Amino acid sequence: QVQLVESGGGLVQAGGSLRLSCACSGRTFSSYHMGWFRQAPGKEREFVAAISWSGGGTYYADSVKGRFTISRDNAKNTVTLQMNSLKPEDTAVYYCNALRDYYSDDVENVLDPWGQGTLVTVSS
Repeated sequence: QVQLVESGGGLVQAGGSLRLSCACSGRTFSSYHMGWFRQAPGKEREFVAAISWSGGGTYYADSVKGRFTISRDNAKNTVTLQMNSLKPEDTAVYYCNALRDYYSDDVENVLDPWGQGTLVTVSS
């Protein structure tokens, strides 16, 4: 059974940084593309960033490009999202998931049930 556990969220002032991590178990992590999504209060879940199985390819939503960086450690079965220059509009619950295709922003492009997510709150 696949398990996704996100961590690293918290409260940060605008302009600050946070580093999110996602630990994946129950699948051969290194064989799958991975992605981050987020859901703000009262809004639908949206794509944030994706990384190919090897780590050689990445894809970002326009809203985070240049501020967020996705990376992975296949030896530790983790995927990380480094978030810099945070804005109040980045406030959301952040989720990770395995992907069918890393070069897609479709929230249906996921393979597993959603985890609990980790809450990021950016104050102005």
